[in-house]
Amino acid sequence: MVAETADASGKQAQRLLRLYHLFRLSVGITLVLLISSNMDNRLLTSADDELLRSGSWLYLVLNILLVVFLENIRRPAQLFGLALTDILLLCGLFYAAGGVASSLGNLLIVSVAISNTLLRRRIGLLIAAVGALGIVALSFLLSFEHPLSPNDYLQAGTLGALCFAASLLVQGLMQRLEVSEHLAERRASEVEGLEALNALILQRMRTGILVLDEQRRIQLANHSAKALLGRQHLDGQLIDDCAPGLVERLQLWLSNPSLRPQSLKMPGDGPVLQPSFIALEQSPGRQTLVFLEDLAQIAQQAQQLKLAALGRLTAGIAHEIRNPLGAISHAAQLLGESEELDGADRRLTQIIQDHSQRMNRVIENVLQLSRRQQSEPQRLDLKPWLERFAAEAREQATARQSLHVHIGAGDLRTLMDPDQLTQVLDNLVRNGWRHSGALHEQAEVWLELSLDPESRQAVLHVQDNGPGVAPEQQAHLFEPFFTTSSQGTGLGLYLSRELCESNQARLDFKPRQGGGCFRITFAHGRKQS
Repeated sequence: MVAETADASGKQAQRLLRLYHLFRLSVGITLVLLISSNMDNRLLTSADDELLRSGSWLYLVLNILLVVFLENIRRPAQLFGLALTDILLLCGLFYAAGGVASSLGNLLIVSVAISNTLLRRRIGLLIAAVGALGIVALSFLLSFEHPLSPNDYLQAGTLGALCFAASLLVQGLMQRLEVSEHLAERRASEVEGLEALNALILQRMRTGILVLDEQRRIQLANHSAKALLGRQHLDGQLIDDCAPGLVERLQLWLSNPSLRPQSLKMPGDGPVLQPSFIALEQSPGRQTLVFLEDLAQIAQQAQQLKLAALGRLTAGIAHEIRNPLGAISHAAQLLGESEELDGADRRLTQIIQDHSQRMNRVIENVLQLSRRQQSEPQRLDLKPWLERFAAEAREQATARQSLHVHIGAGDLRTLMDPDQLTQVLDNLVRNGWRHSGALHEQAEVWLELSLDPESRQAVLHVQDNGPGVAPEQQAHLFEPFFTTSSQGTGLGLYLSRELCESNQARLDFKPRQGGGCFRITFAHGRKQS
């Protein structure tokens, strides 16, 4: 800021110096032309005709040399020397031209005024004093050679006073100009700072922002918009080429701005976006502001609210349900130990205990879901993590359960809560073992970790060789309390998907021949802005 201010002041001083050079050259050329062409008989008939002619040429030649060799002087001493030289030369011309009657005293006032734009305070007043003293002293000197009228003395005094008046006036104006310049520079600096801050905020926002002109050409796009649209460069491109679906929603909005635009699914594994539009009426060219919201983040926030409501509900009813349920289970257990019961009655008591335990598991899962802590994503290298998980799972597996792991090449890192990922994968592996064991003596599950070639995201497939899932049931797999097993609670897959979504990951079921496959698509391994 200081450097910019000094640079601006230096440029202003150079402009004023060039104006001073131009003034002196103009005066010198005008005097030489007047004398050479005999256009001013009054000057030529003065008592010091030759002195005036020589002085005019000296003034012109000297100023030409000063302009050539001292074009860009900066030091105050040099500027003072230049102004003093000019005042002394003009005083000499004033004397040679015959004093007040020649009107050259007006040039002294103009020279004093211009020099005070470069000089400040006492130095500028000193130049004015030299000019005023020269006018008055030379007028008295000429009065000894040629008697002067009282009016000439008055004019000489007036010219001397005008030198001081011009100096004070110009210095006052220059001070005000400097204050105005400093204020303008400070305001410009503040505006630049605000613009930089606004640009930083705009780029760091999670909401995608686009500015379109009348031809739907992108004039501005922040980082989030580029990430959501899957493009590295958007500035200057037509939105028709980047997101044709967005153009359709823009045209519908232009025809009826009161309608809420429909969501937009990006190609492939891209996100689902919710666009909104605002017309920038005060901007030139009928610009349109476009906001792009990632519905996955909105769904995550809604999910957090839903879990909070579920937590309040389960906290209120868990105590009222578990206590009677515990009493029923305990009574059935005591009844089963009675020696008076026959086999059929014992079977009935066992059914009561089995269903009591099932209801207790449902309550435990709901409580676990509602009490689940906020996810704390960490930068996770999935290759060593998956190897450790597989080793721990094999230690807990039975002799009839096998776990196979295959890890591909590439940058297999993500941001996810490791504890929640363990909970998700443990549930999927146990589901796979259960379904595989229903058809085979040896239950097998395969874990395949790889990098998606298009999205460059880490993907984990959990596969089994069980009976698979019927097509009519696949749409309900992740619904709460939906289960294909008589012993299941229907909350395992629902909880697993909720845990994935809270970590910006995605859990899907992919049908395949000879079993089922669940796919986890992890988030990119970089923190959100």
